[in-house]
Amino acid sequence: MKVLAVTSEIYPLVKTGGLADVAGALPIALAREAVRVRTLVPGYPAVLGALEKTRPLHAYEDLQGGPARLLEARAGKLELFVIDAPHLYRREGNPYVDSEGKDWDDNALRFGALAKVGAEIASGLVQGYQPKLVHAHDWQAGLAPAYLRGGPATVITVHNLAFQGLFSSTLADALELPPEIMTLEGVEFHGRIGFLKAGLYFADAITTVSPTYAAEICTPEGGMGLDGLLRARARVLTGICNGIDTNVWSPRKDPHITARFAVEELDLKAANKAALREKLQLAARPDAPLFGVISRLTEQKGIDLIAAVLPDLAKRGVQFAMLGSGDPSLEDKLREAASRHRGSIALFVGYDEALAHMIQAGSDALLVPSRFEPCGLTQLAALRYGTLPIVSRVGGLADTVIDANEAALAAGVATGFQFTPVSEASFRRTLDRALTLWQNKKTWRRLQQNAMRSRVGWGPAAKLYASLFRAVTRRVADRRAGAGTQAAKGASARRAAPRESASTIGQKTSTT
Repeated sequence: MKVLAVTSEIYPLVKTGGLADVAGALPIALAREAVRVRTLVPGYPAVLGALEKTRPLHAYEDLQGGPARLLEARAGKLELFVIDAPHLYRREGNPYVDSEGKDWDDNALRFGALAKVGAEIASGLVQGYQPKLVHAHDWQAGLAPAYLRGGPATVITVHNLAFQGLFSSTLADALELPPEIMTLEGVEFHGRIGFLKAGLYFADAITTVSPTYAAEICTPEGGMGLDGLLRARARVLTGICNGIDTNVWSPRKDPHITARFAVEELDLKAANKAALREKLQLAARPDAPLFGVISRLTEQKGIDLIAAVLPDLAKRGVQFAMLGSGDPSLEDKLREAASRHRGSIALFVGYDEALAHMIQAGSDALLVPSRFEPCGLTQLAALRYGTLPIVSRVGGLADTVIDANEAALAAGVATGFQFTPVSEASFRRTLDRALTLWQNKKTWRRLQQNAMRSRVGWGPAAKLYASLFRAVTRRVADRRAGAGTQAAKGASARRAAPRESASTIGQKTSTT
């Protein structure tokens, strides 16, 4: 089965978050399910620099303000289509914002073009290539199902409903959106063009990245204004938990860590813990618990909760290794805590892939106190490395971590810690619970082993996606065949009916 994926980022070529990880790993996993995915991505500098076996397929004289080319290429195991449009994508740094953190003024045109080219490829632009289904990722590809009304089957995946791609309705003509879909029953959202809303309305099926998040976004509390539409389309909404690339996140063969280890060799984590302490200039205290944080530093991720508990826990001997960037005020709070508690709290502002691996391998626990979390990937990597996740009971965190309550401990299935509600008091109680259990080395070791044996790869998710893609394709084909049959019956009836003369029609009109 051929599938065209449309995405604004893809690991390892360009990444700002979990979307890239999914877009990069899912096609490879789907290949084992006899689903061949080719992915359309913008031609950012990092993407163009990583391409192999490039071949031009189509030239645009004017694609949203300038010339462009559609390229066919490979990058490792990824089969790609790439839009080489320098005026739209050849910008260094973040794909969405400028150096000051402000959205690019032409983001609507940049990602409208991505969706439009995706729709054209799906409609036969490339000779010899015809996908059965188009898989659109997040708001950046949200217009693709709108452009493809009546075309191949479409599925949109919501990675984070908070990011919706809202733009002025004055851009409708530039985006080639016909008036009939610039309505509430279409792409309009509170007087603006809603890229994600368009995808949710027009796609044949909707997925999101965990079952719990699928339920949450159908509520007023979690629906970000789109809960009504999502409830109306609940029959075609499915939650499928993400996986992680278990070749990239593998304690057995990770090139970034000091001591590689397996579930039977958990004692080797101590060497990674020592290396992490040395790397971040934390005090050499082998008997102290070390908690990791790898996150965007925002309130959504609960970083304010972490900032609130840092001083007290540092005084109790807990050490922290933190990596991330985000809200400047939260960065400042964490910097201040690190400055006041040197040797106990370390913060690296930014992102460093090698350091992320070191934190996963060297920490005892990973803190993920998100207020909402569609799926989460860091807790999956933590499980893989025997680093116990301490998470809020929301979204994919609720679906992937088994809380170490009395029943789960007695059954021998616990893999971490959950807390609810998402409050400082609840977070503190769960941290205390984790620290108490950490003193029991035998029980902690059992939890680590459970965690490392968790299924966190893409295999289960790929099977679900493949099944969904085939079911959606059949359903759309059956619906269109049925519509064609009805149209043929109507045409046959019209041909069989007695023909009226022009004068008869006029007489009927005049007497009504």
